[in-house]
Amino acid sequence: MILDDLIYKTGQWLKGSGDHSDIVMSSRIRLARNISKKPFPNKARKKDLQDILALVQSALKDIPYFKKSMSIKIHELDNVDKQFLIERHLMSHEHAANPEGKGLIISEEEILSLMINEEDHLRLQVMESGLNLAEAWKIANSIDDALSAKLDFAYFINWGYLTACPTNTGTALRGSVMMHLPALVMTKQINKVLTAVAKLSFASRGFYGEGTQASGNFYQISNQVSMGHSEVEIIENINGLIRQLIEQEEQARQALILQNKAMLEDKIFRSLGVLRSAHIISSQETVELLSMVRLGVDLKIIKEVDRNAVNELFIMIQPAHLQKIEGKKLSAAERDTKRASVIREKLGGAQNV
Repeated sequence: MILDDLIYKTGQWLKGSGDHSDIVMSSRIRLARNISKKPFPNKARKKDLQDILALVQSALKDIPYFKKSMSIKIHELDNVDKQFLIERHLMSHEHAANPEGKGLIISEEEILSLMINEEDHLRLQVMESGLNLAEAWKIANSIDDALSAKLDFAYFINWGYLTACPTNTGTALRGSVMMHLPALVMTKQINKVLTAVAKLSFASRGFYGEGTQASGNFYQISNQVSMGHSEVEIIENINGLIRQLIEQEEQARQALILQNKAMLEDKIFRSLGVLRSAHIISSQETVELLSMVRLGVDLKIIKEVDRNAVNELFIMIQPAHLQKIEGKKLSAAERDTKRASVIREKLGGAQNV
């Protein structure tokens, strides 16, 4: 498997399947681990980073989950390739910076990705479609057990797993759920909901996680603290909150249908019409329109488009993906034109005007 193989493939987390997949796009479990007696990456020398990279790659050889994986050295990638991986949620912006001594392992269906020498020596990520934290944790736990048998992780009985960022110390587990909440936004309830989420010590972020703003009515909800709680407790707490948010979004959707169905349908079909006919379109306008189309699909107002196709477009219309599809670097204006073409092809819009 090579990087270009991913261009026209759909990652497992984009399949639009699983529990409550109309509201929950994906579930993610992330584990941070560090190797004992090795300096954290931000304090490590080049040789230290190279040694850690070799240790981890050797430890992965006999783990079944990584049998058909792709191994990447970040310093060998150009800027478009790095951005492409960020857009697919396979690595962070931080991992793309200062790439020397950093690695990335990606499983065949993009369920797993392992960043080596990001903020911590290992950042293992497992992503599943829909509300499925339990299955993601099952896979992550199995891999963690296998790695623990080969690597001596930094662990202190009173503190748990030691991490570069103190807030991750403990289980070093971060669970997050990507939610599509357009009805709560349209009914102007979203700020009240997010305030309540924050008071419960959960974080809400944008489509690309920490440091990003919400776009396309997507909100990533995750735990902020891992110390003092077991992995099972963390997952149960997240699931409990997410189910409450699902219920509130469902109620808001029903309120929109009952109170102003004509307005809702008009907004949804106008969005689809623009996407099917536009020949120049920005990424920001696209994600806002796609959000409405996805709502229309989920409410069965739009019947000729499937959720999977809409989910894929949220990724395909991003700058690096457009350049990978075209096979060359594109200016901002060229990307806006290519984006419109990709959307029309995917949604069955007019090809000639």
